[in-house]
Amino acid sequence: MKRGFGKMVGLVLTSLCLYGCAQVIASIPGVPESIKPAADIAEKAGVKALEASREISDSEEYYLGRAVAARILSRYPLYKNQVLTAYVNEVGQTVARKSIRPQTYKGYHFAVLDSQEANSFACPGGIIFITRGMIKACANEDQLAAVLAHEVGHIANRDGIASISQARWTEVATTIGTEAAKQYGGSLGQMVSLFEGSIDDVFKTVIVNGYSRTAEENADREGVETLKRAGYNPQAMVAILTAMSTKGGTGGILGTHPDVKDRLANIKFIAQAAHTRMEPARSKRFKGLKL
Repeated sequence: MKRGFGKMVGLVLTSLCLYGCAQVIASIPGVPESIKPAADIAEKAGVKALEASREISDSEEYYLGRAVAARILSRYPLYKNQVLTAYVNEVGQTVARKSIRPQTYKGYHFAVLDSQEANSFACPGGIIFITRGMIKACANEDQLAAVLAHEVGHIANRDGIASISQARWTEVATTIGTEAAKQYGGSLGQMVSLFEGSIDDVFKTVIVNGYSRTAEENADREGVETLKRAGYNPQAMVAILTAMSTKGGTGGILGTHPDVKDRLANIKFIAQAAHTRMEPARSKRFKGLKL
């Protein structure tokens, strides 16, 4: 009898989709007391599994993005220049409106970080940061729009959310281990919530590891198409990537993004367009910025 129940519990522990079975096991009259703790482990792990398997809502994505943004601001201070911030928001909102995801929960927000490092970051839900160093690396407004369009592409493609899905399932497995330790006498600290774990995972992806090559290439392609729809010169994406590659070094955006040559090869066939009529006026406006 015990052997049969043991096999059943083993199946529950190795297949989280059988969460309901754990509840049934614990309620069956005559189940040995030694089996009930294992069923309890499966039930608690199953709750995590169910929570991890559902999609994150737009509002949850927004609050997750705010938490990630707060961590970024603990590393990079904001550049308190209202004129420049308003200008970056104007350009950013222009490209965001023409993206495949023109609206997010509580909208897109753009801010400038006071750092000479050439970089930019997209937080889930619509918060985008660009450093002073990255703005200085741009030769004109169209190149600035290209950088922002790339980051909007990450948000439109929900790359931040995609980067946490595997981590959430990893925590499900961790839950099994910690609950087992608790039930069977092992030492155990407090379990970290799924939301907190997701913040850590996205922050590390955005700041340290970068998105996958596929995610970066998709953001580049979407950025080029967004520039076209917004009236910017899509060749600006090629120009800023080329400028970054010739600049050299390994820090900033070069440290968290795939090889620039690969990215250029990915977009060279779709980023073909002549200069747009308003480009000279935009370039003049850009050159008037005080950084």
